[in-house]
Amino acid sequence: MATAGGQAVGDRVWTLPNALSALRLLLVPVFVVLVVRGHDGWALLVLAVSSASDFLDGTLARRWGQVTRLGQVLDPFADRLYVLSTLLGLAWRGLVPWWLVVVLVARDAVLACTVPVLASVGHGVLQVHFLGKAGTFCLLHAFPLLLLGEVVPALRGPAGALGWAFALWGAGLYWWAGVLYLRQVADLVRAERGGRAAGGA
Repeated sequence: MATAGGQAVGDRVWTLPNALSALRLLLVPVFVVLVVRGHDGWALLVLAVSSASDFLDGTLARRWGQVTRLGQVLDPFADRLYVLSTLLGLAWRGLVPWWLVVVLVARDAVLACTVPVLASVGHGVLQVHFLGKAGTFCLLHAFPLLLLGEVVPALRGPAGALGWAFALWGAGLYWWAGVLYLRQVADLVRAERGGRAAGGA
């Protein structure tokens, strides 16, 4: 059995943490439909549920010893899909500018290009950096706050200010983690090629 950060990683599929991640994925199209149609209260509720499940699945997986390979893939995938769908929905409504969409999508597009590079030297996708998790955490809390201002106009000022603080910090951490990820990929590629050169000498 593999380990990650001292935690055993299993091969189970049917676990409560994995079910929570799957629920988050299923709620993505629900959120998109709600926010595009202007049902902001319901859309906010879906975001709140998804944020709670994001916290719970990781916490329960570690506490109950249910960290799995599927969960390690499913959880960050669900997070990224939520960030993307929320961004697009809020940008469509004019609640966030399109430049923020470009900044965040560009980061994921750059990292997606590392997958074939890693595969070429016999490596799979690297683990998510804690800075990336922190950035995702900020973004997943920024969007509900920005939407809250639409649901409760009296809170638009403070919710908007706090939401934008989270959004900008999240974008910064997101890219910082991306740069560190690229450096890690470069180090792995250099080490692998150096090993091959030494073996062929």
